[in-house]
Amino acid sequence: MKPYLIAEPALRRLELTITRRLDGLLQGEHLGLVPGPGSEPAESRPYTAGDDVRRMDWNVTARTNEPHVRDLVADRELEIWALLDATASMDFGTAAMEKRELALSALASVGFLTQRTGNRIGAHLLHGGGVRTLPARTGRPHLMALLQAAFALPRTPPGVAEPLLGVAAEQLGRVVRRRGLVVVVSDFLDTPETWELPLRRLTARHQVLAVEVLDPRELTLPDVGILTLVDPETGRRREVATGSARLRRRYAEAAAGQRDAIAQALRRAGATHMRLRTDRDWVRDLVKHVMRQRRFASLAATPMGAAGPPGRGLPPDRLSRRSSGTQESPPSGGRRPPEGGGDAA
Repeated sequence: MKPYLIAEPALRRLELTITRRLDGLLQGEHLGLVPGPGSEPAESRPYTAGDDVRRMDWNVTARTNEPHVRDLVADRELEIWALLDATASMDFGTAAMEKRELALSALASVGFLTQRTGNRIGAHLLHGGGVRTLPARTGRPHLMALLQAAFALPRTPPGVAEPLLGVAAEQLGRVVRRRGLVVVVSDFLDTPETWELPLRRLTARHQVLAVEVLDPRELTLPDVGILTLVDPETGRRREVATGSARLRRRYAEAAAGQRDAIAQALRRAGATHMRLRTDRDWVRDLVKHVMRQRRFASLAATPMGAAGPPGRGLPPDRLSRRSSGTQESPPSGGRRPPEGGGDAA
C-alpha cells in the first residue's frame, strides 16, 4: 500500500484530536516579527518620550489622568519552520507510543492550529538519508502533504551514520531568511556542544520552541532480570543485569544528569523548552505549556513598577529566564544508560 494511503487515516484522527482539545489555545493575533508598525490596535500603555502622539489613547488618558498610547499589532502573516528529528534514536517507545509518533503529533499540533490563520509552514526533516527540506507555504493541502512526508520517512537501520542535529539547525538557519517561529522537535541526545551554538544563532533572529521528546525507559531501568539493550544508532548490543539496585540507581542518576544538561543548554541558547513524554497525556502537557507562556507574556507586558500581583514588573532579564524554563515535570534523563544503552531487543 502506498505510504500516503496509510498516513491519511492516522492524520485525520490526529487532526480531530487536536482540533477538539486544543482549538482556540494557539489561535488569535500575534505580534509582528518584522520591524515596523501595524494597523490593528492592541493594548494601551503609559506614554514614554519618543512615542508618536498620534497614537494617544485619550479614553484611558482621561480615566487615569496619565498619558497613554495604544500599541499596534503588525498585520503580517507568521512564517513557521519545523526541524523534525526522525533519526534512529526516535524509533523507540515503551509506553503509549514511540517517540517518533509523539514528535509527529507535536508537529501536527503546531500546523493544524496555525494554518487556518494564513500562516506559512515549512519543514526540515532529519533522518538517516540526510535532511529533506519542504518549503514554507499556506493552506491545508500543503500541511497535509508535509505531515504525510514526515509520516512516511523510512526507519534508519542500526549502525548507519546519520547527520547531527546541529548540522540540520545550521542548514535551517541558512534557508530561513524571514523572521518567524522555529520549532525544533527532537530527543536532543546528540552532545549539547554540537547543537547549542547553532540553536543560539537561530534564537538571535527567530522565536525558537524546543520540543524535547522522551520515553520513561530513558529515565529509569526496570527490574526485569537480564535485558539485552541495542543502541539504534550504532547497532551496539549489551546484556544488562537489571536486578542490581546499584546499577538501576546509577542509571537513573546518569539519565537525570543528561536531561539536566540538555535543559541547561536549551536555556543558554535562549530557546523556549517544552517537554513531552510518551507515557503522559501530551495534549494536556501542551495546554499547560501554552497557558504558562501566555502568563509570562502578560507579565512581560506589564510596565516595571506597576501595581499588580506578585511577579508583576520584574526586570526583563528575570522574565526571559523564567519564560525559557522547562516543563513542570519530574526530573528526567537520557536514553543511553551508563552501562551501555539502546532499545530493548
